[in-house]
Amino acid sequence: MASVFGSKLRLLLRVPVHARDVPRLSVALTHARSQQSDAKPKPAKKENVAKDSASFAFNLFKGEFKSDQVFPYPAVLNEEQLEELSAMVEPMYKWTEEVNDPLLNDKLETVPPEVMSSLAELGAFGLQVPAEYSGLELNNVLYGRLAEVIGGSDLGLSIVVGAHQSIGFKGILLVGTDEQKEKYLPDLATGKKFAAFALTEPGSGSDASSIKSRAVLNDAGTHYILNGSKIWISNGGFAEIFTVFCKTPILDEETGTTQDKVTALIVERAFGGVTNGNPNKKMGIKCSNTTEVYFDNVPIPVENVLDAPGKGFKVAMQILNNGRFGMGAALSGTMRAVIKQAAEHAAQRTQFGKHIHSFGTIQEKLAQMSILHYATESMAYTVAGNMDNGAEEYQIEAAISKVFASECAWKVTDEAIQILGGMGFMQETGLEKRMRDLRIFRIFEGTNDILRLFVALTGLQFAGGHLRLLLKKIQNPLANPGVLAHEGTKRAMRLFGVSSGLPVQDYAHPKLAAAAKKTGKSIEDFGVGCEFMLRKYGKKVVDQQFQLNRIADAAIDIYASMCVLSRATHSLNQELPSSEQELLMAHLWCDLAYERIMNNLSKLDGANNVNNYQMISEISKSVVQAQGVVQEHPLGV
Repeated sequence: MASVFGSKLRLLLRVPVHARDVPRLSVALTHARSQQSDAKPKPAKKENVAKDSASFAFNLFKGEFKSDQVFPYPAVLNEEQLEELSAMVEPMYKWTEEVNDPLLNDKLETVPPEVMSSLAELGAFGLQVPAEYSGLELNNVLYGRLAEVIGGSDLGLSIVVGAHQSIGFKGILLVGTDEQKEKYLPDLATGKKFAAFALTEPGSGSDASSIKSRAVLNDAGTHYILNGSKIWISNGGFAEIFTVFCKTPILDEETGTTQDKVTALIVERAFGGVTNGNPNKKMGIKCSNTTEVYFDNVPIPVENVLDAPGKGFKVAMQILNNGRFGMGAALSGTMRAVIKQAAEHAAQRTQFGKHIHSFGTIQEKLAQMSILHYATESMAYTVAGNMDNGAEEYQIEAAISKVFASECAWKVTDEAIQILGGMGFMQETGLEKRMRDLRIFRIFEGTNDILRLFVALTGLQFAGGHLRLLLKKIQNPLANPGVLAHEGTKRAMRLFGVSSGLPVQDYAHPKLAAAAKKTGKSIEDFGVGCEFMLRKYGKKVVDQQFQLNRIADAAIDIYASMCVLSRATHSLNQELPSSEQELLMAHLWCDLAYERIMNNLSKLDGANNVNNYQMISEISKSVVQAQGVVQEHPLGV
């Protein structure tokens, strides 16, 4: 009887009988080559172990709702923290209005020394550095709020500050030894010295494993000698301390062979041999100093290795994952300022005898801008709150936050310019500067294209591990009858369009029940879509970028919906003055997001969709082959 039930379940699952047929995916396309050279192969016996995670995003790829990191809303401060934040936010807002001049910074293509000095006096260069090293020791939520204030004023300045502490010396803060922290953090936290993050090279962008800079030990074994160059280094022209990623020869004691692996080094300009080129001419963030940096036989003490030799790729990922939430917060500040500017203009501008805010077209723009900002802000502080609460896995959520914030800020600013019309195109409004500044955010600290693949492949790898484990249990149904009954029931309900009971609405405020139910349904359907991708493509799923992008976009919308539901629920429970407005925004966001999610999931399969992907590929190949437009001019000349 049990074997018959197992056969029926396999038919219902429509999955391969053998667990080995389910792909063991690389963590992400961007990481694949680096992992080949930077980590030892896992023992085969560990490959079939399904990892558990408290992360909402990880479990989303299984089609399961994990509430721990979304309900209740995690970014909630106690009274002491609120007082601390209030004491810092007011002076920072005042500083942005009275001291900083974004348009002047843009014109000068630098931040005046007196502005940098006043920021140092505020403690803005050591926001998360422990007090024992002269920092303010802020948690991630508090840091995000101050980053939001600066982002609302001047994104170029935001990069100067962020490149210094969000990535520049973040490695020392995260994995540095006590001696490294004691030596470097006090001067960095007080602005006496500045830091830079040196990873990108001319031939190494998204593929960090292809870096060429190399360091070898001297004969005495006391110093690494570094040679190479880095490009597009923020703060590169004036930084005194660099976190540099380079290849170093690493001996594998088990095999006796030596391989080049990535190592992270703390490099001082004072070591000698560190020079830089002229500042790059950029589209935006012009006041941020961006240069090429050269290393010519730079001697670096062995005690300046971060973590351990050969662990540089891991260090880089820790830094980038840890710092991405700050970008979402800073861009939330930009959107808040832009919406204010657009709303003020809409309230004052009169056309055809009416204020333009009374026109449906303008109303739709302002509403869309508002829900994009609300979702971005909700997401940024959800990630920050979870980090403060000790979450160990937030890399998918952080990547989603970066992608979402950078694209929403662009849309919001574009619409603000449209609302202001010709005035929005003029430099004096500051909107054209904001738009120029915003464009880089979809490129650096992980391009959005690569991060989408990272989100999809990391999540699918997690789901694949659990699917393999399930398949192993199915092969022995007598030993696992409970598993078979549970999975059979769950998939049977899905097959007939009946929800298996994801209780999202049990956590959301009753007024949000309809929106929560739709979001719960989207989670289930998303899990079905992920399982379909794993079954259909196996290991070759890593090459299905058209579908992976749809998976990522659906995951982004679902996570945004969950953050919005959680925040709106908190506001309604607290009876905040804005709670009814938040209720409207949450309903509108979840409704529109649900439509997009279903549309993206529908494009994972089907002859027409596959045919479209093939046509896209063929058109692209022809353009590349012709090195431009293929068709002749319609006039024939």
